[in-house]
Amino acid sequence: MSQSQPLLQVEKLSVGYQNKVVLQNLSFNIEKGEFVSLLGPNGAGKTTLLRTLSRHLSPLAGTVYINQADLKTLTQGHLAKTMSIVLTEKVSPPFFRVWDFVALGRYPHTGFLGKLTPADEKVVMDAVKMVNAEDFLFRDINTLSDGERQKILIARALAQEPQTILLDEPTMHLDLKHRIEVMTILQSLCRDKGISVVASLHDVDIAAKISDKVGLVKDGQIIAWGEPEKILSSTSVAALYDFKDASFNRFLGSIEIKGKGNNGSVFVVAGMGSAAILYRILSKHGFSIVTGVLHENDLDFFVADSLGADCFTQPPMEAISPKNVQKAKKRIAESTCVIDTGFPLGSLNHGNFDLLKTALKMGKPVFSMRKNGDFPQLTPSALGVLFLCNDEAHLVTMIKEKLKEIL
Repeated sequence: MSQSQPLLQVEKLSVGYQNKVVLQNLSFNIEKGEFVSLLGPNGAGKTTLLRTLSRHLSPLAGTVYINQADLKTLTQGHLAKTMSIVLTEKVSPPFFRVWDFVALGRYPHTGFLGKLTPADEKVVMDAVKMVNAEDFLFRDINTLSDGERQKILIARALAQEPQTILLDEPTMHLDLKHRIEVMTILQSLCRDKGISVVASLHDVDIAAKISDKVGLVKDGQIIAWGEPEKILSSTSVAALYDFKDASFNRFLGSIEIKGKGNNGSVFVVAGMGSAAILYRILSKHGFSIVTGVLHENDLDFFVADSLGADCFTQPPMEAISPKNVQKAKKRIAESTCVIDTGFPLGSLNHGNFDLLKTALKMGKPVFSMRKNGDFPQLTPSALGVLFLCNDEAHLVTMIKEKLKEIL
């Protein structure tokens, strides 16, 4: 933990409008150079909190400190040199070039006439360079795309030379390219410039990967605050957004969408990361997935578990036990078909190859991505129910076609 004083301290803060409390009894600290993401459903109060921290709204109770000074006591000029804010409202000033618009951020540092000195001009140009906007420096701001405009808003905020920047949904309306670019720019401000960034976000995946701290906002309070590695879990994210058909996996840092599972049950014999893509395709096409035997530190397990698959598991670095193999064989007997992902064979997972042999002996259709001829110890009589597939998409197509013929 940092030994220095926090840049921003919030103590027993309540925020809202007039007599309507939106969030109450909030207490947290933000350190210099931290990236903090506020996550929560629409209407939870994230924007209200940001507007209170920026003094656009007055606190209903409690205190906000910046560099140990009470926010209420700061002059507007002092606050503008310490904090900048980028809100969601679209700004469309008429007849403004990008340069002129970014230069507006120097207002806390210029005189009454707003005349820029050479030093001010350098700060403006540095801000433009930080957001990679040199190519449209002299364009009319109203000709910019949403992504370009957002970068310019950040540049104007940087021209204030703040210690912290507050942003309300900075990736709203942006395509993937600009969303990643904006978040990368913001992260570099924390790492390279020591600027603290506080942003309300909806993208849990990005927040998990980029944030130093996250605050989960719901039901009139911050229900959790801390490092995303500790705070974001399948349970906490599901509770935050009332997920039923999706799951966040903290090891993958992503959300998986669960399928309906109404197109029959398939048993996937997998392991060593060979099934991650296939699980998603099967779930998307409505198959109910049973899989195993997977080691508990395997990528396949994390994906399958997030998708709601029924998993047979083995502790890491242990050979698959005969007991687990026998349990899996019972589920194979109940499954519509069996899938072999072509997993590499080794001493720890040889029991999974026994599952494939058992499935063929049962007369189950086995769809495999293993190379032709790479089927040791399989009896010739079993080959009639073995279908070789080129890749995951081909496999799913074959399952749909062959099962119509077989069933």
